[in-house]
Amino acid sequence: MDATERVSPTGSGPVDAAPAGIGRRGGWVLGLALACHPGPALAVTALACALALGSGLGGSRSALVTAAVLTGQLSVGWCNDAYDARRDARAGRRGKPAADGTVGAGAVWAAAAVALAVCVPLSLACGVLAGTVHLAAVAAAWLYNLRLKATALSWLPYVAGFGVLPAAVALSAPGGPAPRWWTVAAGALLGFAAHLADTLPDIAEDRAAGIRGLPHRLGDRGTRLLLPLPLLGATAVLAFGPPGPVDAGGAAALVLAGAAALAGPALGRRWRKAALAAAVAVAAADLALLLVRGVEAG
Repeated sequence: MDATERVSPTGSGPVDAAPAGIGRRGGWVLGLALACHPGPALAVTALACALALGSGLGGSRSALVTAAVLTGQLSVGWCNDAYDARRDARAGRRGKPAADGTVGAGAVWAAAAVALAVCVPLSLACGVLAGTVHLAAVAAAWLYNLRLKATALSWLPYVAGFGVLPAAVALSAPGGPAPRWWTVAAGALLGFAAHLADTLPDIAEDRAAGIRGLPHRLGDRGTRLLLPLPLLGATAVLAFGPPGPVDAGGAAALVLAGAAALAGPALGRRWRKAALAAAVAVAAADLALLLVRGVEAG
């Protein structure tokens, strides 16, 4: 699931951006592509694809799951950019095609609607239960864009979206087997960490704009101190959740997560991005464990 930009409680609704920026960054088509937040969208889609293939869904079924997740992510990214267009234009934020006129916000809204319309049948084709679960996560991401990102519940769509992803993949298998609880719990914890990490670099700027999501209420220091904890929790769940003793991979990930939990905040006084760098390292180990556990459980 993706939502990387935030909005103030009085953020704007749909607008048509002025045409002054048309032609920048290669024109309208490139602008529309950039407006979908391609980095996070592709990252979440790649994770879903890896989980599907690792779970033994097969090529065609994995492709269907991947397409459903991709269209959902595109709809969320375009919704985000279109909804924030006027506020981003007022703030003079760069790299915002709907705000600088490269592509009209109305066109971005239309792209979001089309992607969402395509996402519905693709999701349901994975199975009614799997599709319903995935569409609920997409709905939560839209709710984040339109309302929750400016509130103390800003973390909730991230937790729901990342927790649902392994569940939707598992339910897409023939017979719709129940997802393993530890994959859902680990995904949810990683989602919470993703929200903190995504917001951390822009807390000061966002607070000045009146944004009051959970990380903004915690502040820069509070967010840095909290960030390693859900990652450590996800590592512990993935290490101890599956049946049997903790293997070498789980033990190594636990050592890495524990070291990051201590080193990130400690080094943060001298290096502002230390907590984020440590979180990225632990997240990579957690994602590797999640993929391995998914294969073993498949």
